[in-house]
Amino acid sequence: MCHCRKSKKSRKCRCRFLRVLCRIFAILAAVYAALFAVFFFDLDGKLIYHVIEPFLCRHYDRMERRNPLDVPYDTTGGVR
Repeated sequence: MCHCRKSKKSRKCRCRFLRVLCRIFAILAAVYAALFAVFFFDLDGKLIYHVIEPFLCRHYDRMERRNPLDVPYDTTGGVR
């Protein structure tokens, strides 16, 4: 902590410390509320369903695949 003399400086130092502590508490409360809203309304699942899944479906539907029916079947090279 700070090494202020016991006077007006001490009060200022304590007031500044409490102000910083209140700001940290307010930021943590806001982060907690945001994370709770994400959990309560299932926003991460909705994001995946409405944004990421259509993108992945388009990507994998456009991907070129090997057709196993085009490969010739070799009947002469059986198992030995």
